Amino acid sequence: MHFSRTTLALLASSSPLANAWGAVGHATVGAIGDHYLTAQAKTFVSSLLGSGVTMSSVASWADDYRYTTPGRFSAPFHYIDAEDSPPSTCSVDLNRDCGGAGGCIVSAIANYTQRVNDRRYTATNRKQALEFLIHFIGDITQPLHTEAKAVGGNQIPVLWQGADTNLHAAWDTQMVEKDAGGYGAAVITSFSNKLIAAIDSGAYASQKASWVSCTDVGTASACALSWARDANSINCAYVLKVDETNRELDGAYYSGAKPYIEMQIAKAGLRLGTYVNNLAAAAA
Repeated sequence: MHFSRTTLALLASSSPLANAWGAVGHATVGAIGDHYLTAQAKTFVSSLLGSGVTMSSVASWADDYRYTTPGRFSAPFHYIDAEDSPPSTCSVDLNRDCGGAGGCIVSAIANYTQRVNDRRYTATNRKQALEFLIHFIGDITQPLHTEAKAVGGNQIPVLWQGADTNLHAAWDTQMVEKDAGGYGAAVITSFSNKLIAAIDSGAYASQKASWVSCTDVGTASACALSWARDANSINCAYVLKVDETNRELDGAYYSGAKPYIEMQIAKAGLRLGTYVNNLAAAAA
């Protein structure tokens, strides 16, 4: 089994890392997705990623890649800058928000969905397409990855346990790691199992069908847009409802954010597994 550089650092380190949803969040999304793979999809994933390689283990590859010289082109694929007005109005419009030459996360999901099963591409290209999808299906559920205000919250200074950070980083990393109980392989396993139980027979059991109601790989752009709109609505409901500039988030704000964090990570994992099942079925 191999791991992305970010995930290897996470598993080996005793200090937190900051990447989209954070390495803990992405690895948890991947672990939940792995849990829901069909036998057909497990074979499909192995054929592209390699024998024994899990989606969880490569879930942060796209974050590593974007900071390399050949990967710079992919930076805009991690988000869509919704030019809306939270907290009064939240909306995502594909023409308005994804019109730049670089594309956005919605167009990237559509593009790599097409590439992953297109045998005109090399095995390496198709492997990378799946790795991008594994990561982007996680990113698109993080509310601030669907928001332009203050550069997705990156320009909103806040405190976390007394230390300077920003709102985006707090949602990506600090609050996720507190919720999960830290970082490392055992934490990811425990956190993913907790959310799987909630999906199967707990708090999310009645919602899960709606979470995967749009997972048809033939309508990838429409589905990705619906996922972005779903996440973006949380910016008005909670993330940006109150101006948290320069405030300490480890307290009341974290307590209110925790249910959203868990729901969005669970949602992303279930969608990932279902979507890859559908990709595998389409490739058969």
